[in-house]
Amino acid sequence: MSLPPNFGQAFDLSSLTKPKVDTSLPMPGIQVNVENLSNEILPLSLVRPVIVLMWSARSPESSEMIKVLGKLEVDYKAAFSLAHVDIDANPEVAQAFQTKSVPYAVAIIGEQMVPLFEQAYPEAQVKMVIDKVLTLASEQGIGEAPVEQIEPEEIDAMNALESGNYIAAEAAYKKWLARKPAENLAKLGLAQTQLLMRTENLDLSTIISQSDAMPADINLQLQAADVEIVNGGVEAAFNRLLQAIKATSGDERTKVKSHLLNLFALVDPSDPRLAAARKELASALF
Repeated sequence: MSLPPNFGQAFDLSSLTKPKVDTSLPMPGIQVNVENLSNEILPLSLVRPVIVLMWSARSPESSEMIKVLGKLEVDYKAAFSLAHVDIDANPEVAQAFQTKSVPYAVAIIGEQMVPLFEQAYPEAQVKMVIDKVLTLASEQGIGEAPVEQIEPEEIDAMNALESGNYIAAEAAYKKWLARKPAENLAKLGLAQTQLLMRTENLDLSTIISQSDAMPADINLQLQAADVEIVNGGVEAAFNRLLQAIKATSGDERTKVKSHLLNLFALVDPSDPRLAAARKELASALF
């Protein structure tokens, strides 16, 4: 199955140290455990594809992905069923799915498992994955393929990204935007592609150590923020550039602000970290 490129980093199970999320709130989808995996989830996959997300209360990103998938389950009018596994409460089930990181999503189609992704994606990228799952399921006589029309430039861009040709992908997204300037998916794809181009040859540990040693070097701070966000450090990237904005003025401040706004565009608008960063940016500027 062809999937979108990796724009983030999987959350390593060995380093689950973030504050726990509130699990008292109802979560969309079916809660999977040892008992209902075989007598409910597998039979359901013979009727429609089931997308199962492995999550942990110690990973806010994974709980947010359940919300995204829950919204899409409604948007797709239950063309697929959402299920989720609390890896802390059900380690045997997590092991059965060969879980190594969270969030981790798999599809079950006709009782067969298809690995999907191992990081948090924006909604637009998740929709592309779901479309591919529905298409694959329909080819096996389960459910119906999505009827949404895929733009030719989008196909060109995704093919280029899958082969690692970022220049061709960038050109495809720009061509798409020239034809449809308001297309949000094209804007997001272009921003993600340009981020990958900027970080392709950068080493995370080297850039971070250099930027920490030279906090006044604005270019290093921008590079460090890029590699942090590519590797899943959204909050770290935002905080780094917010601190740089507070420490600069004039053209340098404008440069950092512009870069931060570009990174904002890569994050789901509903992400609370984005709202907090926007608030702090306004405070720093005014």
